[in-house]
Amino acid sequence: MEFGLVLQCNPPASRLVELAKVAEDSGFRYLWTFDSAVLWQEPFVIYSQILSQTSSIVVGPMVTNPLSRDWTVTASLFATLNDMFGNRTVCGIGRGDSAVRVQGGKPATLATLADAMRVIKGLAQGDAVSYGDRTVEIPWVRDGALEVWMAAYGPKALDLAGREADGLILQLADPYLVEWSARHAREARAASERSAEDFTVCAAAPAYVGYDIAHQRDQVRWFGGMVGNHVADLVARYGARSGAVPEVLTDYVATRPEYDYAHHGKAGNPSADFVPDEVVDRFCVLGPAAAHVERIHELESLGVDQFAVYLMHDDEDATLAAYGAEIIPAFR
Repeated sequence: MEFGLVLQCNPPASRLVELAKVAEDSGFRYLWTFDSAVLWQEPFVIYSQILSQTSSIVVGPMVTNPLSRDWTVTASLFATLNDMFGNRTVCGIGRGDSAVRVQGGKPATLATLADAMRVIKGLAQGDAVSYGDRTVEIPWVRDGALEVWMAAYGPKALDLAGREADGLILQLADPYLVEWSARHAREARAASERSAEDFTVCAAAPAYVGYDIAHQRDQVRWFGGMVGNHVADLVARYGARSGAVPEVLTDYVATRPEYDYAHHGKAGNPSADFVPDEVVDRFCVLGPAAAHVERIHELESLGVDQFAVYLMHDDEDATLAAYGAEIIPAFR
C-alpha cells in the first residue's frame, strides 16, 4: 500500500511546499492537489517549488480536466516538470467539476475525456499524436513518461478508466463501493489489450485521526457534498434506482440542495448539511489511528494500491503526524 496526500492550493503556497516536505519525510509517496483556477492558486506553479525542495515525492492534480486548458498546454506542463526534475508527475484527470461548474460550464463528455487522456499522455511522453486535423509532437521531450489516472464513479466511466487509463481514482473510502467500482474497472481492463498488471487503484478520502467522532464528522461532511455533485449526475443519467449504480451511493442525494462552490472542499460547507453521519462514516476514515489502519487494510484487501488522504480539517498537522508515526509504518 502506498500513501498520498491531497491538498488545496490555498495561499500561501509556501504552506503546501512545507506540507509536501513533511509528507515525503513521513512516508507519503504522492502529493496531490485540487485543480480549479478560480477557487485556488495554480497547481503547476506550486509543483515546481515542491519538486525542487523534495527528492522523490510524485506530484499531480486530483483532478484536472479536459476543458480548463488546451491539451497541448497540459501535456507541456507535465513534460516540463519531468524534464526539470525527472519523471515525478502523474496526471489525475476527470470530466470536470468545480473548475468548470464555477464558471457556468458543464463537465466534459467521456468521449472528450478519452481523447484528452490519449493526447496528454502521448505528448508528455514525446510521441506524435493525432490532434484535431493534424499530427502534433513536442520535439524537446527526451525519455518522457506520464501515467494518467482517471477519476470515475459510474459504470461507463469505470469502463473507460479500466480500458484506457493507467489508474483509477475513487474519491471515497467506502469498502462496498470501492470493491464494486474497482471490480468494474478491472473487468474492463481484463477485456482490453492492456496489461492488467499496469493498472493502479487509488482510494482518496478525508482522514482525521482522533477520538471526537462527532467533531470529526462535522469537519469532513463537506466531502459527502463534493461527492454528491458527481452522484447527482449519475442519478440524472441512470435514475436513482435503476440498478446501474448501487443505491447506497445514490440514495443520500435525494435531499441534496443547490450547491454553492464558494464553500467547495471546506469544513463547515453549508451545502453539505444534507449528508447524514452514516454516509460520512462510510466515505471517510475517522477515529483513532488503529481505526485508520483497520480500514486501510480492508481497502488493501479489495485491491486498492494507494490510499490518498484529503487533509482539509482543523487538525491537519496532528493527523499528518499520526500517519507518519503510526499508520504508514503499519504497512511497511
